[in-house]
Amino acid sequence: MFSHAPKVLKKLFPSLIWDFPNEENAVFLTFDDGPNPETTPWVLDTLAKYNAKGTFFCLGKNVEQHPDTFKLIRDSGCAVGNHTYSHQKGWGMNTGAYVEDVDLADAFIGSQLFRPPYGRIRANQIRVVAERYKIIMWNVLSLDYSRRISRTACANTVINLTRPGSIIVFHDSLKAFNNLRYALPASLDFFARQGWEAKAIE
Repeated sequence: MFSHAPKVLKKLFPSLIWDFPNEENAVFLTFDDGPNPETTPWVLDTLAKYNAKGTFFCLGKNVEQHPDTFKLIRDSGCAVGNHTYSHQKGWGMNTGAYVEDVDLADAFIGSQLFRPPYGRIRANQIRVVAERYKIIMWNVLSLDYSRRISRTACANTVINLTRPGSIIVFHDSLKAFNNLRYALPASLDFFARQGWEAKAIE
């Protein structure tokens, strides 16, 4: 998985949103795979300390299991998006089954924003999903979920690759939390020094 989305992907899939190049003083933090009652509240508290907002791409099954944590996200003023119901890889599914899983998640999440897990979505799935959802990709991947990199390396990946308008991926999952709890504050400190506002995706 690339830490920084290659430009060729943006050319191959221009209908997908990879960044917001017209945003001169803003970045867009996103958090995948929640909500998780052990990590999501910490993320929300950390964002609040910096007067920052983010967008949480939630799994429908986690929203179903943790509605109170999902409500915390809603009440915080952050945005939410659909990340499928059960974290499906689109490459290994037929389009009908994939879209059915996306729509099942929507019953719990209720958002026009969608992010495919792993970024793995086939052209026909894009065509059908894009009829009802805005497909949000990214151009900076923190790799916070990887046990192969240190928490310092995770933070440096974000700090070195982020530019105004970047869409950055973190994960509010237990697997990512060891790196996240260091990298997120470090990144927010850096953004504040640059004068960049962390905004939610609308």
